Amino acid sequence: MKTVLITGASSGIGYEFAKIYAENGYNLVVVARNEDKLEVLKKEILEKISKNVKITVIEADLSQENAAERLYNQIKSNNLKIDTLVNNAGIGIYGKFSEFDEEMMKKNDAMINLNIKAVVELTRLFLADMMKAGNGEILNVSSIAAFMPGPLMSTYYASKAFIQSFTEAIREELRDDICGKNIKISALCPGPTATGFEKSSNLEKSSLFERMKVMIAKKVAEIGYKEFQKGKAIIIPGIFNRIAVFGTRFLSRKFIVKTARKLQEKKERN
Repeated sequence: MKTVLITGASSGIGYEFAKIYAENGYNLVVVARNEDKLEVLKKEILEKISKNVKITVIEADLSQENAAERLYNQIKSNNLKIDTLVNNAGIGIYGKFSEFDEEMMKKNDAMINLNIKAVVELTRLFLADMMKAGNGEILNVSSIAAFMPGPLMSTYYASKAFIQSFTEAIREELRDDICGKNIKISALCPGPTATGFEKSSNLEKSSLFERMKVMIAKKVAEIGYKEFQKGKAIIIPGIFNRIAVFGTRFLSRKFIVKTARKLQEKKERN
């Protein structure tokens, strides 16, 4: 059986990905900060999906320095071979960057570690193993935020733009590489999704989730898995999200950035 490593698997899209991969006969390595939630996931899969799936639970905070390398070493020490890597873990920060105090900057640094550094490091480490094996898969969870600037969430949007660019570049590098031609790498770019992200990113103050069509995590994961299997480079779940991204090709950057800010401004109080 093949093995998939999923970060941020304790809730939302990562949680749903874990169930989908189990349904498709994969062993799982699920990673998140909350071990109790991972154990709930493990129990649900073993009771409702398959008793034959091997599930390894790892509690890890990938926003910490060198956490990605520690995770990789722990997996190697357990003699686990990762066939598919799903870099799903991510957080956001809401507010004006110019108003970030020291505490907010600590949170911002942790976000950059999680959204960018951990993804880059895990990709580097596991891609090296995949190159040696001559096959493998990497799915990096980005966002439609990657296609536009994001006032009031400036560093989050920028982090997703980085992941988008990084993923596309690596994909092109692998295209004509003898060792990498059988390795898939894609970016999943969901729009607003009903997960714990809204609360953890303090987006409850924002009107974004009221003004845009919100998808459920299960649907995003189902589309993501299906399109990833087809080898699609950029996966954008939902017709409204695809239209929004397509529209950025024809609109001025000035209009796009102002629209993005309008979508994310604080909710009006009655």
